[in-house]
Amino acid sequence: MDRHIFLVGMPGSGKSALGRRVAMKLQMPYLDTDAYLTERTGMNTAQIFEIYGEKAFRDGETLLLQQLINASPGMISTGGGVSLREENRRIMKDHGYIVLIDRPIDDIMMDIRAEKRPLLAQKGREEIQRIYNDRMPIYRSIADVVLDNGNGFHNGLRGLEELVLKFSR
Repeated sequence: MDRHIFLVGMPGSGKSALGRRVAMKLQMPYLDTDAYLTERTGMNTAQIFEIYGEKAFRDGETLLLQQLINASPGMISTGGGVSLREENRRIMKDHGYIVLIDRPIDDIMMDIRAEKRPLLAQKGREEIQRIYNDRMPIYRSIADVVLDNGNGFHNGLRGLEELVLKFSR
């Protein structure tokens, strides 16, 4: 493979779970941007947001994407907000394929663990729906392909694996 595969989508859409499993199966490098930033700082995303603020967290995401440009191509699960910055969208478009992992809001709501989702913590369905409505047009505008992750985890795995193999040709 000569380009990265960037997974974008809402928190709780399945980017990390699907990306990690498919990358392992296909023996390709894998990176989760949220997990990487957590490991580097020794704080979870909620702590980073609380202590340093959202801007610092987003700056860290951008710096990480800039560093990945020269890394071996692999599967990259991005945080739900990575796509909000124009610079990040440009980096991903210029250096990889972008796969939107789309999952119904009801499924996302069932899986959200607030302590790991700082922007969704303490928010009800109405606020999460607002975030979903704000972000989905951005995700769709940059996606090379949309993967529907609303029909079960195994279908999502199979779909992502097929896309990666298609991109590798």
